[in-house]
Amino acid sequence: MSRANRKFDLEKFFVALSDGNRLRLVNLMGEDEVCVCFFVEILKMPQPRVSRHLAYLRRAGIVAARREGKWMHYRIVPPPDEHAARILREVREYLAADREMRQDRSRLVKVCCAPALPVPLQGAPLPARLLASMTGPVRS
Repeated sequence: MSRANRKFDLEKFFVALSDGNRLRLVNLMGEDEVCVCFFVEILKMPQPRVSRHLAYLRRAGIVAARREGKWMHYRIVPPPDEHAARILREVREYLAADREMRQDRSRLVKVCCAPALPVPLQGAPLPARLLASMTGPVRS
């Protein structure tokens, strides 16, 4: 069943946004596609727990996943329901202004900008927009 043909589950959407760890994941993705390994490193959570939260966000229609070899990448996708899409935009704006959420994003930038990535991240693809912001202007 295609994403457009599925009935949007508003309750699942709100439950997905009711967990602090899932909100941190949404915030870390921002406008980028991020590998699970970066979430594990930044949030200091075991990979199975991070993956479980990401799976919940995916079932709620908030994120999409893409595999690249051994790496799993996640990105925000607008929900098919226009009201939910507006709510998600507002939540993301709120998260971007929150001090603790900004600290998470700063840690992500710091890890990505480090001269040498931590061992678990070596070989992992950097988030494209984050990489562009380190090397030049980001196109919107």
